[in-house]
Amino acid sequence: MSKQMSVPVALTIAGSDSGGGAGIQADLKTFAALGVHGTSAITCITAQNPKKVISIEPCSPSIVRQQVEAVFTELRPAAVKTGMLYSEEIIRTVAKFISARQVPALIVDPVMISTSGAQLLKDSAIQALKNKLLPLATLVTPNLDEAEVLIGRKLSSVEDLRLAARKIYSQFGCAALVKGGHLKGTRDAADIFYDGKEELLLTAPFVRGIHTHGTGCTYSAAIVGYLASGYDLIAAVLHAKEFITQAIAQSQKVGAHSALNSFWK
Repeated sequence: MSKQMSVPVALTIAGSDSGGGAGIQADLKTFAALGVHGTSAITCITAQNPKKVISIEPCSPSIVRQQVEAVFTELRPAAVKTGMLYSEEIIRTVAKFISARQVPALIVDPVMISTSGAQLLKDSAIQALKNKLLPLATLVTPNLDEAEVLIGRKLSSVEDLRLAARKIYSQFGCAALVKGGHLKGTRDAADIFYDGKEELLLTAPFVRGIHTHGTGCTYSAAIVGYLASGYDLIAAVLHAKEFITQAIAQSQKVGAHSALNSFWK
């Protein structure tokens, strides 16, 4: 009789991308690539492709809660991430559930605007994200635009990223990974990690001529996958930076578009 191998479980609470490049689909591919069993709670159905988001239909807060509850009941996750939450009601529902459970690690990807410019978080939900969810987070992973919303000022340099990471930590009590991939005039994709003690500058050369979406989803999902596999937070972030760098560099052609290669390993 063969002995079954135990596989760690990760949970993503996020929106569905019909184009398969971002959201739940990107997260589950990343978990699978890292040898982690992926579970999911879908917050929104989106009609989208690599060019644009055509339509968004949010799920009811009740079914979001029931999905999360179903996972925790039988497949307790070792690490959890949130992506597109969209509304204040969904954020409050998720935060209430998480705060009542001992979640080993919660990574919040504060998805606000898509690569194509579609609004993925209602303005009315931003305060709920700040007040209800971020204080529960182990790590928040904003890109440049999202970090500007969180701290209320423009960011235009790596030094600004450092200040943003420290301000997020002091304001919300969670570690921050502020991603500088959208910074103009830089040769490297630079991110700043800060957890109240350690500050890290993570850099990788820009991959020119490749345009993908879902990088933020995949990056944060990789952190969750490594955490679920037993890495500490700093090691998970470092490994995830390498993972997303290679997923971009080794991206594949899908139709007329480039798609991240989560299975580059």
